Amino acid sequence: MWKKTTIGEGNMQRRLRSIFRFLFVLLTRIEVVGLEKVPLSGGYILATNHLSRLDPLLLFMLIERNDLTALVADKYKKYPFIPWLINTLKGIWINREEADFRALKDACRYLQQGGLLGIAPEGTRSPTKGLLPGKPGVAYLADKAGVPVIPVAISGTEGAIFKIFTLRRPKIRVVFGDPIRLPAVERERREEMLQRNTDEILCRIAALLPVSYRGVYAEHPRLKELLAGSST
Repeated sequence: MWKKTTIGEGNMQRRLRSIFRFLFVLLTRIEVVGLEKVPLSGGYILATNHLSRLDPLLLFMLIERNDLTALVADKYKKYPFIPWLINTLKGIWINREEADFRALKDACRYLQQGGLLGIAPEGTRSPTKGLLPGKPGVAYLADKAGVPVIPVAISGTEGAIFKIFTLRRPKIRVVFGDPIRLPAVERERREEMLQRNTDEILCRIAALLPVSYRGVYAEHPRLKELLAGSST
């Protein structure tokens, strides 16, 4: 269960944020758009596309909230350093190989208590940089916790680690969209509405991405509506 961050834990998170910020500024070129759209308090889901292991650290570095955490696949428990980092940042471990209701319950409680939770709706990193079909977990949590979703579009982190090790500074762009409140899921139309809300989230992310990153949503009718609306 999530517990309120203590003063000591908050200080550790601020130190870590400063370290990561220094490294990102030194080793990469970052453009950030719309960061002010992330509220400084209150329960929200950050729904982002996923290209690299750098993505969670990038968002943690940018957002000045000590209650920002994420759902993290438990396969990373076997890696050195990562378990300590995730536990320090109060990450919620999830088994992506099955329906992990314990993790979803913890995440729902966390959001209802006013936390900020980052999730990749695709469920895994994209091997092609294009968006993969979204899974219903984010839509489910948004409905159960009754919180808005903030779409986040990341581009340029794919291959960034290799570029850094070959002394090149990759260009990274992060765009935050407006928070959206999804329609409540009706029990009689649960599967249909979860799919519709999932598509809405992914299309909102796609609308913030460069064309080459839109993947399976490139021709989605809802994306075309969003793009038409933004051009008027």
